[in-house]
Amino acid sequence: METTLKQTTSNVSRRGWMQFASGSLAAAAASSLERARAQAPLRYPDPHIISVTKAFDKYRISSAAIELITTGMRWAEGPAWCGGGNYLIWSDIPNDRQMRWLQDDGHVSVFRHPCGYSNGNTFDWQGRLLSCEHQTRRVVRYEHDGTLTVLAETYNGKPFNAPNDITVHPNGSIWFTDPGYGQLVIYEGGRHPLELKEAVYRIAPDGKIEKLVDDMYKPNGICFSPDYHKLYICDTGATHYPDAPKNIRVYDVVDERRLANGRQFISTELAGKGAGLADGMRADKDGNIWAGCGWVGEGYDGVHVFSPAGERIGLILLPEVPANLCFGGPQRNRLFIAASQSIYSLYVEAQGAHNC
Repeated sequence: METTLKQTTSNVSRRGWMQFASGSLAAAAASSLERARAQAPLRYPDPHIISVTKAFDKYRISSAAIELITTGMRWAEGPAWCGGGNYLIWSDIPNDRQMRWLQDDGHVSVFRHPCGYSNGNTFDWQGRLLSCEHQTRRVVRYEHDGTLTVLAETYNGKPFNAPNDITVHPNGSIWFTDPGYGQLVIYEGGRHPLELKEAVYRIAPDGKIEKLVDDMYKPNGICFSPDYHKLYICDTGATHYPDAPKNIRVYDVVDERRLANGRQFISTELAGKGAGLADGMRADKDGNIWAGCGWVGEGYDGVHVFSPAGERIGLILLPEVPANLCFGGPQRNRLFIAASQSIYSLYVEAQGAHNC
């Protein structure tokens, strides 16, 4: 059974937002997990869902609260929604397993073990699971009969670093990032020297692999705009490069296969809190970007929502550091968030732009 966090949401005025920025909600954020474990109901609305601007009010539901789906992972990543099966898949990287949650009865079980220390996951337009494997340094597809197809494992004769996150285009191409995190520590797959510059790649429908850009320090989360005319990529290079910015970049998609005009979409800086790392993200149908941002602390870590113009409009505060997220449910209006040891969810009045 899902456990509802003790939270409430109310319309937050500009004054309320300033109070938040000064740390007034820090204690509430810190105690969320303890309250969840107590399984006690709370009064609506949830104070951890915050309208930074009025533009976010339309996406908040006053009778919906952040829910703790399950906990007990070591580092949860790569949530992906299977519409055909009505279930959520995600990776528990250090445990080398993929997990599954069934919406029908809330059942959680190991879906696949071992799994190459998989990180990012998504489903293609035929409903097949695509996974980025750290340990094997490849992108794979699981066919409907259970067999595995290797889609990418080398570029110019060298192994990939450790494919990280992945998205699909309606034309059948697959786009993925390769920052190398899975080869930097034994804990997440192995420790080997990186043989390629960190980059973003595209697997064409005919299987040809093309490098798109390598102008970021460590490209991480990746998603398209609703019309597929733009591609957003998180740069988390600050983990290893002191000069790396903490931001999300955006590129124009040219002829459905190339990237051009790369520029900063947003900085992760939040006034009064600092700048964290934007890990994974998804777009909704209105073009807003919902990004898991963390590693700052209470009052910052959670989902940050940005308008298409790059304005932070909303916050969903969590008691754990978030990694990635996706929209799911029959109407794609339920946000699922992989955050450290746990999976959280929240119903919103937004719908995911893509198939998972």
